[in-house]
Amino acid sequence: MTAAPPRRSWLSIRWRQFRNAPRPVVRAVAANLVAAAVMGVLYLAYDVALSRGARLPGGDLRPAFATLDVLLVLVIGTVVTYLIVPLPRGADASPKRTAWSAALGFFAAVPIAYLVLVVAIQVLRPLLT
Repeated sequence: MTAAPPRRSWLSIRWRQFRNAPRPVVRAVAANLVAAAVMGVLYLAYDVALSRGARLPGGDLRPAFATLDVLLVLVIGTVVTYLIVPLPRGADASPKRTAWSAALGFFAAVPIAYLVLVVAIQVLRPLLT
């Protein structure tokens, strides 16, 4: 009779899951993070310009810009994930994409879009003003 393997701690289990994340999930998160970072930098530049007294056409449109930021991250993240994350292949060698690939991108984009905005507004903005 062989001995049972030692029990792992919660942290070691989560660390192993983090290190061995499935490639589709990593691709979806990376695509959304890149889109959110670009949009976050644009929002931050707009916000800092307004706070320094720049007169931009249309006045203060920060709420609209933040809404547009989140919507664009959702759309771009969904489309890019749909394009770069095929479903696992079966017997045939052709990659297949379905709405599930797009859904993976959408659900990865929701928290990333908001987290990047929070970092841009709450962490980076005070450093730049």
